[in-house]
Formats: sequence, structure tokens, C-alpha cells
Amino acid sequence: MISVHTMPNGIRVVMEVMQSVRSISFGLWVKTGSRHETATTNGIAHFTEHMFFKGTEKRTALCIAETMDAVGGQINAFTTKDCTCYHVRTLDTHFDTALDVLTDMFFNSKFDPADIVKERNVILEEISMYEDTPEDVCSELLNAKVFPQNPLGFNILGSSDTVSSFEQKDFKAFMDELYSPEDTIIAIAGNFNEKEIIEKLTALYGNWKGATTRKEPIKAIYTPGFGVKEKDIEQVHLCMGLPGLPISLDESHSIAIMNTIFGGGMSSRLFQKIREERGLVYTVYSYHVNYADTGIFTIYAGLSPSHVPEVLDLISREIKGFFTNKITDEQLAKTKEQIKSNFILSLESSGHRMSSIARTQVSLGISLTTDDIINKIDAVTLDSIYDVCDKIFKLDQMSLSLVGKNVEGINIKNI
Repeated sequence: MISVHTMPNGIRVVMEVMQSVRSISFGLWVKTGSRHETATTNGIAHFTEHMFFKGTEKRTALCIAETMDAVGGQINAFTTKDCTCYHVRTLDTHFDTALDVLTDMFFNSKFDPADIVKERNVILEEISMYEDTPEDVCSELLNAKVFPQNPLGFNILGSSDTVSSFEQKDFKAFMDELYSPEDTIIAIAGNFNEKEIIEKLTALYGNWKGATTRKEPIKAIYTPGFGVKEKDIEQVHLCMGLPGLPISLDESHSIAIMNTIFGGGMSSRLFQKIREERGLVYTVYSYHVNYADTGIFTIYAGLSPSHVPEVLDLISREIKGFFTNKITDEQLAKTKEQIKSNFILSLESSGHRMSSIARTQVSLGISLTTDDIINKIDAVTLDSIYDVCDKIFKLDQMSLSLVGKNVEGINIKNI
């Protein structure tokens, strides 16, 4: 049973008791990510997340790590385009310790100038590591071309120039402007007493005021784009983009089923046709990423430069063939069971359950039980799948990014 409590200051607490486990997973989800940045502050959301672990007024970075290790707990964070999440997972008997540590980090991080310098070097190394992963570079290049002049096209890590420019005052200003109670969700799943948890959380978070003049991110629109990046590597990495759909409760499960059949796994049509039958790639797959206002459907392949035209042609044929070689009722039923099984198995972990109940609150402002989601999957029809296909599979709006050696010599506009 999922329950939601809203504090007077606007923080939503979404909870699910799991009496069969001995753990508690707790997450602070702030609806602030890289799409809330500007060209000069790109990377500050991710940098802020890092700085939360560098020490507070009463705890050093080592003390934070040792306190969590002493109780066998896990503490981490991540930044996306839309949000930042700080989360912990501990035994139920050690939850008070974990809650105290994470709350201290959230409200009392020092952002010490010396720590900023050290962590800047860590993030610059992270950027270098990203540059050594051409698959990621290709994906980010596609985003930059599809969402030009919009923060949604920014790299979450930022650039070497922007990351090198941030000072203590910049982090304070960023949080003062964008960290607000109304845009914060606390999610908790595991073995706990709801009444006791609400009392603790209200005492710790109920008086937080945070940002009062928060601005919403600039609306983004999918725009067909093309980009290449030269890199001295053996393979060419290719991303084809098509117009995706905004976050929608009704369409998301139709998209998930469509993608599973089209390119989401080893039994998918793309993988079987291009790798197994033709042997033209080592890997090929598709995925859909959506946001509040837009989305992008991406097809990725790693291949020899000489195979680029043929593989692009085969991908285009598979897209067109999806409408003629239609999904059967048997395929639909089989894929539904696959998706339901994966979803249910993942929820045996309190961490996955916490993330599941948080994400619908962050993206849609609602809570869905496991049964709700299963019913949504079961409700998908062939008609609903082909409705989303009509909106996504528009080859006249195709985008493309290529990363590799001599890719500038490929006339991608004529492919």
C-alpha cells in the first residue's frame, strides 16, 4: 500500500511499507537537474551532488563514509537531466543513523573552497572518462543536435571550462534558486512505522523554506539534427534519433512493449536482422527517453565505417517493416509477460521499490501501486502500440550522430 503525505511547506513524502524485508531505502528527490542550468552554469547540478559528500559543519567526508560503513549502509546520489537524487539503504535498525547523516549533508554541506578544488579535479577526470566512452559521446552529441540552444541538450557533467569556473558562491546561489520544498519528494520503502517516520521527517524537513522564486526550465522541442565527431578509434558509433513522446501514463507502457519487440533486447527485430542474420554490428539496440515536454527515441549501433550506409538502410527498412510485418497477438502477450516479470522481480528490493514510487511522483505527481502498473501493462493493445509508432517512427524527422575515424567524410544528409 502506497501512502502520500504532504508537509505544510510542500514536501511530498511517498511511502510503502514492506514488512517482509529488514531494510529501509530512503531517497531525497529534488526536481533540479542539468536542464535547469544555463550555458555558463552547465554541470553545476552534478557538481553540487558531489559536494554533498565532501563534509558538513559537524562531519568530514571521511566521517560520513565511516559512519555509513559502520552500520553496513549504502549511501549514494545521481544527477539526471530532470532531477537529483540522494539516497541511502540500511537495515531498519540503523535507519536513524542513515537519516541523520543524509539530512546533515542536505542542509549543512560546507562547500569548502579547498574541497571544491579537489572535487573539481575528480569531475574533470570523470569528463575525461566519458570522452573515452564513444557510445556515450555519440548519445550526447545526438542530444546536443536534437535540442540545440536548450539546456536539455547539455551534458550532465558540464564542460571542462564551466566546471573549472565554479566557486563556493555559485553553489549557494544555485541551491538558493532551485532547491525548494515544493519540488522535493521524499521516498521511503521498507520495514518501518508510517506514523513514526512522518513525525521524524516533519521535525527534520517541515520547517525548510528553500527557494521561493524558482523558474521552470525552458521548454524543449525535438528538432532534427546531424552531427559528427572525429575520434581515433576503430569502430564508428552511430545514433539515429526519432521524435520521442513526453512522459505519459497511458503511452509509456505501449512504448515499452513496442521498444522491447523492435530493438530492446537480443530477441528484438533489430538485433536479429542486423547482427544475427547479417553480422554487420557487434551490438545494436533502441531506447526511448522522455521528459515532461518532449522525448527522443534512439537507435544505437557500433560498427565498421564501411557498414554505415548498409546498416542505416536496414534500420530504416525495419522501421517501415514494423507497420507491414505487424506484431501478433502472441508476440504481444509474450512481451507483456516479459515486462511484468522484470518489473515484479525488481521490486523485491526496497531500493528498487523506493525508486519506483518516487519516479511517478517526480514525473507525474501521482502514485501507482504494483497492481496499478500491472493493469496498465495488461491494458496495452496492438492499436495503442501502433498509435505511438505513428508518432515516433517518422523517418522524415530522423536525426543522426556519428563518432569515429574519418566520419566527416560520410555525407550523412544523403543517407
